[in-house]
This record gives sequence, C-alpha cells and structure tokens, in this order.
Amino acid sequence: MDELVVDEKVLERTIERAREKNIIIPTYEEMRNPEKIPQGIKDELKEIGLWDVHPRNLFRITWKNEPTKFGGGFNGVNYIELPKELTGVKARIFILFGKFFPTGSHKVGATFGPLVEKLVRGKFDPTRQKALWPSTGNYCRGGAFNSALLDCKAIAVLPEGMSRERFEWLKSIGAEIYATPGVESNVKEVFDKTKELKSKYPDEVVVLNQFEEFGNPVWHYAVTGPAMEEVFENNKKEGDKLTAIFLTQGSGGTLGSANYLRNKFPKIKVGAGEALQCPTLLYNGFGGHRIEGIGDKHVPWVIDVKNLDMVVDIDDEFTMHILRLFNESKGREFLKRFVDEEIVDKLDLFGISSIANIVGAIKMAKYYEMTEHDVIFTVATDSMELYQSRIQELREQYGDYSEVNAAVDFERYLMATSTDWMIEMTYYDKKRMHNLKYFTWVEQQGKTVEELNEQWYNENYFIEKFESYKKWDEYIREFNEKVGLIKKYK
Repeated sequence: MDELVVDEKVLERTIERAREKNIIIPTYEEMRNPEKIPQGIKDELKEIGLWDVHPRNLFRITWKNEPTKFGGGFNGVNYIELPKELTGVKARIFILFGKFFPTGSHKVGATFGPLVEKLVRGKFDPTRQKALWPSTGNYCRGGAFNSALLDCKAIAVLPEGMSRERFEWLKSIGAEIYATPGVESNVKEVFDKTKELKSKYPDEVVVLNQFEEFGNPVWHYAVTGPAMEEVFENNKKEGDKLTAIFLTQGSGGTLGSANYLRNKFPKIKVGAGEALQCPTLLYNGFGGHRIEGIGDKHVPWVIDVKNLDMVVDIDDEFTMHILRLFNESKGREFLKRFVDEEIVDKLDLFGISSIANIVGAIKMAKYYEMTEHDVIFTVATDSMELYQSRIQELREQYGDYSEVNAAVDFERYLMATSTDWMIEMTYYDKKRMHNLKYFTWVEQQGKTVEELNEQWYNENYFIEKFESYKKWDEYIREFNEKVGLIKKYK
C-alpha cells in the first residue's frame, strides 16, 4: 500500500524539524488513555495554556483534559447528561464536550490522523510544503494549529459565510486563507478551490481533505468511541443499555466512533443527521443552511454507510432558536425554573452543530419510544466561543429576547420536537446513499469505481481502515525514537 512506502529523504528532514521544534508525537493509545503519557510530559503541561501553540499540546488531543485554560492535567472524559426536563424524553442523553481541546474543538483530533500519517512516512515535508485543509470551519482551525506546531504554512479553504470568529482566529495564527462562495453546504466550491491550488502548486501543496482522509474517522474510532464507552460504563444503572448514537454527518469523521461502538454493542442504532434545508441523504437534495460545521451536498468518502440505521433531518430554525434560549439571559432565567442551575450555566458549551446533535438525539429517542433505561450518545463539537457574532445577528434580526420568547422556543423547539423528516434505512436506502459517493468522488475527485464497490461489498474494508490505528502507533513510536526527544522521558 502507498502509505507504507517511505520517502527517506523527506522523512530525514521531517525528523530534523521535529527535533528543532521539540516535537514528540502522542500515540492513539496515549490520546485514548492519557494515564499512559510519560510523567515528565505531564509535568511540562503544568506550565502550558490549553490553546498555546506549544508542541506538548499535541498530548492534549484527548477528551480527558482537565477543563481549565492553563496548566491542566488529565481527568475523566468531559461530558454532561441532559435532564429530561430539558429534553422532554425519558432516554438518558450524554454529550461529550469538545471545548476542552486545544482550539476549543475536537476537530484538532480529526486533523491529527491525516497529518501524522504523512509525517511519519515522509509523505509531507514541513520544511518545504504547505498543508492545505479543506473545511467548513473547525477542521481547518485544527489543521492550522497542528501546522503551527511544526512551523509550516497552513492553507485554510472554507466558505465565506462561516462565522467571523473562525476567520479572525485563522488570521491570528498565520494561516493563508481562501474564502469560497456560499455557506455551510457549499462544499463543492471548497473542493474546486482546493483542486485549483493543488494544480497551481503541485509540489508545494499537500492536501489533507477531511472528507476522504481515513485518518479523520480513525481518530474517532480509536479515541472518541472508547470515551463514550467509558462514560456509559461509569454511569449505567441496573437495566440500562447503550441504545443509540446520533451525530450530524459532517465530514463523516465522528461517525467512526459508531463503528467502534457497533463492535461493542451490536444492537446499537446509529443516526446520521443533516440540515432539512439541504436534505442530501434523505432526498438527494440540495440547498443552504445555518448549522455550521456539518457540510452537505455530498457523501464523504470515509463514511461507512452500511453502519447507519437512520437519517434525521434537522430544521436549522430549531438550532438558531435554541441557540438563543440557551444563551440569552432571559432564556436562562426561564430554564432555571425547572432545570438545575448547574446544567443551565453549562449551556454555552454547545455550539450550533452541538445543538443540532441534541435535537437529533431527541428525535431518535421519540422515534424508537425509548425509556429511562435507554442511553444515547452524541458530541458537542465546539462551544459558543465561536458564535457570539451569530447571537448579535439574531438580535438584530428578531429583536430583544424576552421571557415570552423563551417560553415559546422551549415548547416549540424542544418539547414539541417530532419524528418528522426521518427515515429508518433499508438495505436499498443505504445503497442509494452510498451510490451518491460516485458523483463527488469518482466523477470529480479521481477515486475509482472499483474501490467504491469494495467499500460496499467487502465487509472487511472499513474494519481494516479503522483498526489501522494500531499500525500507526508503531510508526509513531518509531518516529519518536528517531527524533530522540522521547528518551529523557523514559
């Protein structure tokens, strides 16, 4: 396989750069179980801020960071269980928090796999090449962060309609930015600009496309899935079962965690979400929407469509009204009448796509008539830290937020969430959605029909891809040994 071939000259330069920049790469095993990180590295982290562009922050690419801005160590998984008073369903809904990763989003993990797989095999030369990150927001932020650690240039390609905070942060870290036409669902325009830049600078640019790089879902398979399993095992009550996982489709990366959970809990129901305004999976549809961070109008190459059980479409009106309910002062005052104050004070930990994940989990709970013994998992990709400008825009659009607004939004967009715009997938529903990959990946991006068919007919295709993290851990250890910095921590 091509990834096994080593370019020795490039690898030699990469090792030297890592030595110069004091870089030690963590293994998937260490990101999954931070207790296995050498104590000396943990000691160094006590003097480093969570968002600092510091090489040791590679070891903070984990769900288990202590939730503090500076000097934190590691504890259990960062998560919350939403009470039924807030969701309107009996099912137990658990959400993992992405805010406590460097950059404030778990996407820094999704960028780890694609970049590191190339670094440790000499497929990317940080001394001479630029890393190009096609994205709808957080992925290129994570990529720019990891690139900065290597002191190499990052190119961020993302839609111009994304939040102002994203562009400001990318500029602050020195990324080269290309804003493409459209909004969240205009992924093809991102791909077109990426292809243009790669054609213009074929040797200078290395594309790390989250929608096709298996390092993205591999990270979630190796790290996110086990984090969910750990939370379940630590919180289950007598009679509880891990019933479902719901995730917006996005790049397909986070859904890698569902493949891990399927191995452990074979009867689990896996729901994939998308915006109703762009019903790609549900109706082969198109359009634009406001749920930032989930992408649309194509099926990512890395998704195992056969592993899905349900598609859930979410009206972006729900996400924007709940956004205000969770973050406006009148909204929080209203919620504190019947929801624990400690829970309400944490609602700013949910960004826009995180709220979509909550709505999708509620819809699944209602569809399957789940009880108090059913457990659903989802994630909060990021927090409101990246969306304050959206709050201001909503105020300008709708006016000040009142107690009446809060009561209406709570009843209409949470309690009255229904089972409309959903499909429980048959074999041929899954095949229809899988076949949509052809138009993006074979016609436009150079994949082959043979591999497309292999994804569908070869039952070991995705298993081998996801289990490859064990092989990459060996390569990472070998790379660190050659750099030589790890020796003082043994």
